[in-house]
Amino acid sequence: MPDTLGALAEVALDEIGGVFRRLDPDAIDPVLDALAGAGRVVCHGVGREGLMMRALAMRLYHLGLDAHVVGDMSAPPVGPGDLLVVSAGPGGFATIDGLMRVARDAGGRTLLFTAQPQGSAAALADTVFVLPAQTMANDTGPAVASVLPMGSLYEGAQFLLFELVVLALRDRLGIAPEAMRARHTNLE
Repeated sequence: MPDTLGALAEVALDEIGGVFRRLDPDAIDPVLDALAGAGRVVCHGVGREGLMMRALAMRLYHLGLDAHVVGDMSAPPVGPGDLLVVSAGPGGFATIDGLMRVARDAGGRTLLFTAQPQGSAAALADTVFVLPAQTMANDTGPAVASVLPMGSLYEGAQFLLFELVVLALRDRLGIAPEAMRARHTNLE
């Protein structure tokens, strides 16, 4: 393991870059289609993945989408035409799987971000985006691939991916950067 902060940062950044080098360049298109075609977008994740999902919801709101976060008091019900966007890096969580069933039963669609496409959540999703990064599902033993702890490689890659999704969606929808900035809160 590198012994200086700079060397450690280089390794971590290279690992995140490696995640993106493994992606199919066209893999983002179904994600953009799902987001652009949604009436309302409601995001959810657990733990640190949940923080990344909240960050995505904020940026989608900045784009002008009707975006919310599960659990917020202002989160609307999901129904036909709506999209539940979830993350289950390790493949599935009881809460994620349950919420996906609720959304599907209400007529909504689901978009899943995961590193484990063979997991339970993928079987419930309308759209699956595979982010090939280490999560807590594979952070021990001889298969450990990241200097970052537990699921941090996945979560760090999520942050960058979501910003890139927002840029691509901004271009697709013809939204000016100034319009995004105008939607940023003034209550900070």
